[in-house]
Amino acid sequence: MSAGGFAEHVTVDRPGGRVVHAWRRPGTTRPVLAVHGLSSTSRLWTWVLAAAPDLDLVAADLSGRGLSTPRPDTSTLAGHVADQVAVLDALGLHEPVDVVGMSLGGFVAVQLAAAAPGRVRSLTLLDGGLPMARRPTSREQLAAAFADRTARLDTDWPDLAAYTAFVVGQTAPLLDPADPHLATCLAHDLERGRDGGRVRLDGRALVDDAADTFLTGTAADALARLSVPARLLHAEWSTGAGSLPAYTAGEVAGAVAASGGLLAAEPLPGHDHAGVVMSDSGAAASVAVLRRSLA
Repeated sequence: MSAGGFAEHVTVDRPGGRVVHAWRRPGTTRPVLAVHGLSSTSRLWTWVLAAAPDLDLVAADLSGRGLSTPRPDTSTLAGHVADQVAVLDALGLHEPVDVVGMSLGGFVAVQLAAAAPGRVRSLTLLDGGLPMARRPTSREQLAAAFADRTARLDTDWPDLAAYTAFVVGQTAPLLDPADPHLATCLAHDLERGRDGGRVRLDGRALVDDAADTFLTGTAADALARLSVPARLLHAEWSTGAGSLPAYTAGEVAGAVAASGGLLAAEPLPGHDHAGVVMSDSGAAASVAVLRRSLA
């Protein structure tokens, strides 16, 4: 088994000389395409791999994250969708797959289902994918909202421990810095892995993707065109205990009512946004929802 719990590694050539790196952990379930969040990588799914050893899981580093090359032009949800389809093609997965997306990955998943419904059997959305009522309204506000992520890019981190302390302290206060899965996840961010280095994250791509998600009608349009069943697991908090969530119960209820029966939802109490996947308990809850999608 290779690093991060994945057994297979593929590289997918993309236009403009870009390369997308993807991994697969074969299993006995139907294939699941997993799409990570805004500032994460494929190793976000480390907790899920551990929680579901039977899961056949495919995950790529989105362009501008981890090993995947940044786009030379503007990064968009549509661009990520095209890359995900290319990954499926490279792996010979031409039949509809079940898709799970976390945060930004949820928005990419909905866009994928809307743009290529013949490639998607179901969606599992983990605290993302639905348009947000409370969101930034300008690129300047976006830059401020994600300043903790872009601040990581200014440092050549001496080791993984220093980087982990920063991420937990600035972005994800409920995570356990001693969690070995967190070490596996965050080591993939860094040029030298556990020995540190700069973060392999393109700051422009981060803001571009956030702008397409929050400043345009892309997310709402994709959701309106959804034709496959979707399940949403939404966290009680956004960043730390007591913080406002990405989605309130009323907002979720409204989205479910407007979906024509395609969307089901359930809350995840006692967890914030990161903890939906990046904790053993959150991953177990996420896997339980995913299994209902797979059934």
